[in-house]
Amino acid sequence: MGGRAKGLLLAPDGVSIVERWRRLLEDAGLDVVLVGRRAEYAPLGLPTLDDAQPDSGPLGGLVALLATWPQVLAVACDMPHVSPALLRRLLDESPGAALLAPRIDGVWQPLFARYDADRVLPAARKRLAGGRLALQGLLDEVGATALSLSPTEEAELVDWDHPEDVRRDE
Repeated sequence: MGGRAKGLLLAPDGVSIVERWRRLLEDAGLDVVLVGRRAEYAPLGLPTLDDAQPDSGPLGGLVALLATWPQVLAVACDMPHVSPALLRRLLDESPGAALLAPRIDGVWQPLFARYDADRVLPAARKRLAGGRLALQGLLDEVGATALSLSPTEEAELVDWDHPEDVRRDE
């Protein structure tokens, strides 16, 4: 997106994606925190958390979250279509899973996932220390449980990585 903060893009309902997530998560009774500090997000007044290690990608943010809370729901701020019903499924299904995430066409969706810190943090820290930053490997290593999705639910996880993604939804 040319360095733009994707979370500030307007979702189809007319609010920024971050504000949309804030509403969804707070309506579900969850605390909301942004991982990584960007000046563009400061006016939102959301609490922020620094990555556990600079320049470590999403794994650095996940380690910071897992080191702070016992249960973590990690969501990407560039998914403008997730419904309250799908969020509720992520929260409620497979309550004993160490890690619950959808797997679409063999690829885990680690930024729409629920993590248990006690069972995931040790492996995440080890991978971070070893420079193995890929979240796919972490999910495989800890034996993530797959959240099965219908085709309609899969479509809710479409993210906006490129300007043409936004135009497609206009």
